[in-house]
Amino acid sequence: MVKVLIIGHGAREHVIGEALVRSGANLYAFMSSKNAGLEDLSQGRIKVHSEMDFKEIIDYCKLNIIDFVVVGPEAPLVVGIVDAIERNGIPCIGPRIEAAQLEGSKIFTRRLLEKYKISSNIKSKNFYSMENVENYIKELGVENIVVKPDGLTGGKGVKVYGDHLFSKQDILDYCQTLVKQKSPFIIEEKIEGEEFTLQTLVDGKHVVATPLVQDHKRAYEDDTGPNTGGMGSYSMEDHLMPFITQNDVDEALEDMRKVVAAVKAETGVEYKGFLYGGYMKTVKGIKLIEFNSRLGDPEAMNVLPILKTDFIDVCMGIINGNLKSNIEFENKATVCKYLAPEGYPGSPKKDELVKIDKNKLKQIGARYYYASVYRKGDEIFTTTSRAIGVVGIANDLESAEKIAEQGIGCISGKLFYRKDVGTLKLLQKRIDHMNSLLK
Repeated sequence: MVKVLIIGHGAREHVIGEALVRSGANLYAFMSSKNAGLEDLSQGRIKVHSEMDFKEIIDYCKLNIIDFVVVGPEAPLVVGIVDAIERNGIPCIGPRIEAAQLEGSKIFTRRLLEKYKISSNIKSKNFYSMENVENYIKELGVENIVVKPDGLTGGKGVKVYGDHLFSKQDILDYCQTLVKQKSPFIIEEKIEGEEFTLQTLVDGKHVVATPLVQDHKRAYEDDTGPNTGGMGSYSMEDHLMPFITQNDVDEALEDMRKVVAAVKAETGVEYKGFLYGGYMKTVKGIKLIEFNSRLGDPEAMNVLPILKTDFIDVCMGIINGNLKSNIEFENKATVCKYLAPEGYPGSPKKDELVKIDKNKLKQIGARYYYASVYRKGDEIFTTTSRAIGVVGIANDLESAEKIAEQGIGCISGKLFYRKDVGTLKLLQKRIDHMNSLLK
């Protein structure tokens, strides 16, 4: 039996762990805070310790004779966890440090896209001080500005004109704040369209697509409120979106293949692991918003539960560089709704009891994945971040949304969620928006 170590402590890692166990893995888990789902899946074979302590992780791998490691979160990836583990002869799913900079540095990514003439690139310029910032704002136009800190921000550092910044002064003030924090930043042109997530499996040469997903970053219904790590997501039974064609996907996938080749040409390192492309369909074609060097959270919860191909075989294909192109997924729609503590993201209520009717969830057919909660005895409590992802899977979106909604009804506590995620009404709004742009 294959012994696999998962690193990470969130809902993304919970669903990765589930997919590994479903394929017959003996699961081990290494996490900075205890995830009750991973604890159960690994039958208590866990270590709770900093995910950034590479020596401790390597010692744990050697002690338990781990066959391979899967790294869930981005923070250890961008500082070289894969390099450290592989130097000790243990295969690892995830990009090495140079390749992980696709997520770790927005400046690195935009420079790479520009140098290798990748068509999904957009206008941008990087800054280390306030010098020339005003000139560039003038060049793009105040209303066309997006400001992004260079490093990891957990999806919360990006500020967009019209959403978070409402004047030239707001833009300058935010840039000044970043300069004071000694954080390099990038100013990009604001693009308009509909976002979609293309998560891929990469073995260094081959890039294989998984079903398209659309995430909902805003905290409240109708896409209002502050940005979050993601309040929910959905995927369609045909693995596309009503406003995204197969040609659009082919274009984005070809783009990602070129980027993987560019990373190898630029750094000498093959990109291996998961590569997440956050794209937008615009009047000027498919444009890149960001790359992530791992699976999405919540988007992993949409694709892994419907994976038909053995996940251990997929992982071995990534490790050995012979990933098969015919990886199969069920033709099902999925809806993931995230329960978060009341007051999230600004002032979340922590240490509140969450009650889960597991039997009823099972009867309904809804899946649930623990994110940032902790278990004390047999009880689950909130922390300050998203609590539980609830997933409905069915033959069509409407049915999947109903299952997710019924699943939410089996969980009680001081929690809130976006009821509109995965609804036909919100989907129609997306379709209408895209149609209005493409007129």
